[in-house]
Amino acid sequence: MGLSPIDIASFVGFLVLVFAVSIAASRRKREATEDYFLAGRELSWWLIGISLIASNISTEHFVGLAGRGYELGLAIASYEWMAAVTLVVVALFFLPRFLRAGIFTMPEYLEYRYDGAARSIMALFMMLAYIFVALATVLYSGALALEAVIGLDVIKGIWIIGALSGAYVTYGGLRAVVWTELIQGTALLFGGLLTFTLSLEAIGGWSRFTALAGDRLHTVLPWNHPEMPWLAVFIGGLWIPNTFYWGLNQFITQRALAARSLAEGQRGALFAAAIKVTIPFLIVMPGIMAVHLFPGLIDTPDQAYPVLIRELIPAGLLGVILAALFGAVLSTFESLLNSAATIFSLDIYQRHWRPKAEAAELLRVGRWATLALFLLGCLWAPLVGRAGSVFQYIQMFWGFISPGIVAAFVVGMISPRTPALAAKGAMLLGIPVYGLLLWFLPGVAFLHHMAITFIVVVLYMAAVTILRPLPAPVILPVKEGIALEPALHAGWFGGGVVAAVAALYLYFW
Repeated sequence: MGLSPIDIASFVGFLVLVFAVSIAASRRKREATEDYFLAGRELSWWLIGISLIASNISTEHFVGLAGRGYELGLAIASYEWMAAVTLVVVALFFLPRFLRAGIFTMPEYLEYRYDGAARSIMALFMMLAYIFVALATVLYSGALALEAVIGLDVIKGIWIIGALSGAYVTYGGLRAVVWTELIQGTALLFGGLLTFTLSLEAIGGWSRFTALAGDRLHTVLPWNHPEMPWLAVFIGGLWIPNTFYWGLNQFITQRALAARSLAEGQRGALFAAAIKVTIPFLIVMPGIMAVHLFPGLIDTPDQAYPVLIRELIPAGLLGVILAALFGAVLSTFESLLNSAATIFSLDIYQRHWRPKAEAAELLRVGRWATLALFLLGCLWAPLVGRAGSVFQYIQMFWGFISPGIVAAFVVGMISPRTPALAAKGAMLLGIPVYGLLLWFLPGVAFLHHMAITFIVVVLYMAAVTILRPLPAPVILPVKEGIALEPALHAGWFGGGVVAAVAALYLYFW
């Protein structure tokens, strides 16, 4: 389907609006590290919530998650619904500790809790993962969607997306990112709702859809299922990537760290959790509908959502949907760029090369790091297509580092006498343990691999703590100037989100 003049006008208008907002937001910035990397710690709850969703949902969802819905069914929605539950845990348990310490980055917390080497290990792992997993997959999936919808060559799409995102992130920092994400997040939610509505109408309504989908709408699969076993979903391995992604991943937590108070940060995280509950309806279910609507037009599962857009969206609205897709990839890519540049500037450059670097120097380094990361991501992105499913590529490769990092944080919070040796060993040990499990047990779900790896590294940390405990408990610093009173009724609202998720599982059992 070609783009009509109205489609082109709406798409171009969307880009102009994004850049205008980015420039306007950037003019408010001060030349200080806190302002560039954490938006001056001035973010309100609604901006945090939308930004969290916009950063999270990208074409890796519209392409990868919808593709897994096409292939696996609604069981893949567990990544979204259990993420909502995880956000409740993050808001009530993790966020108060992080804001109290006043950290800029997640690796910085490990230095306060353990030592500088623990901080450096995590920073190095995150930089490598951002370049070779996160940035590359976002670029590739975005370019794949553009190719399926408008025929744009994948390589050209990669460089166009990377250049547009890199331009205003380099200039404006986190403040520019979160304000543009307000527009992009709203657009992608509207685009998802429109695609779901048109797909449901094309298939003949909800009753017809549920009848055709049959077993594909089951959310609970056998405990030994090769990808989404119920044991891993509810009490096992799925909690490892979810806890890492939503609670310890700079790319996500940077928004909550920029909250003007603990109450605003908690409200933002819980607002994002409420939105997260709706995502399977907007993305996964259209992928399932594509099985019955256009089976002959889909060669690979990752093409399901782009084909729906191409075949169902009428002229005049295609530009709006394309803008939503483009906004999704821009928002995620720009967030990744800003977070990776923050870690490089503060956890690597300042920590190891220039401990006394002034704010202006760190800002320059952050901007140059953004440009370098954009180039590396664009160069690596074409290789992602050789790995099969985009969604599987992401989830599987994060498994090398997430169990060890989650263990280092959680055990360190629970046990104040755990020494630095335990945390450093856990992060390093997790890589070979997970790799060996993948090698020797290829038929077992990688979520089980994550759970086993987590258990092994926690046992290692427990043994080190028993044999070489710290002589005194670690007392973390307290940041002055941040209001640490929790949000009123946060627990009740979080309980409502958990109850909603439980009701959805019961309905689609």
